[in-house]
Amino acid sequence: MRKYARLFILKKISLDFRETGKTVLTDEKWLAFVIEQLLSNALKYTPSGGRIRIYADGNTLVIADSGIGIQPEDLPRVFEKGFTGYNGREDKKSTGIGLYLCSQVMDRLNHGISISSRPGQGTLVRLDLSRQRPGVE
Repeated sequence: MRKYARLFILKKISLDFRETGKTVLTDEKWLAFVIEQLLSNALKYTPSGGRIRIYADGNTLVIADSGIGIQPEDLPRVFEKGFTGYNGREDKKSTGIGLYLCSQVMDRLNHGISISSRPGQGTLVRLDLSRQRPGVE
């Protein structure tokens, strides 16, 4: 949060953060990387005066914003390497690497990640922090 405090203030974006009180078996640095990337995206695509919420829903950490949202046709591809979608092409601020890396990290940590969104209403990212059983390799 401290890393992005200045952006929250400059853009007048309110933060609704609720302590979860939960303990998660994971890699702290890699999970922090994912959360930072998701917060960066939320700040980038939420207009001034918007709102970002972070809360727990069972074993899921939810990061929700009131930003511009993602086009329905782009949603199935947001985790593809290099995919920027309509918003990324329009703003030219996107490389198409951030969500791809989040997906890769969450997969390697045996956690899940999913996104739902509505254009003009915002985006909701769910990080399933329950330990999923790794397959036999």
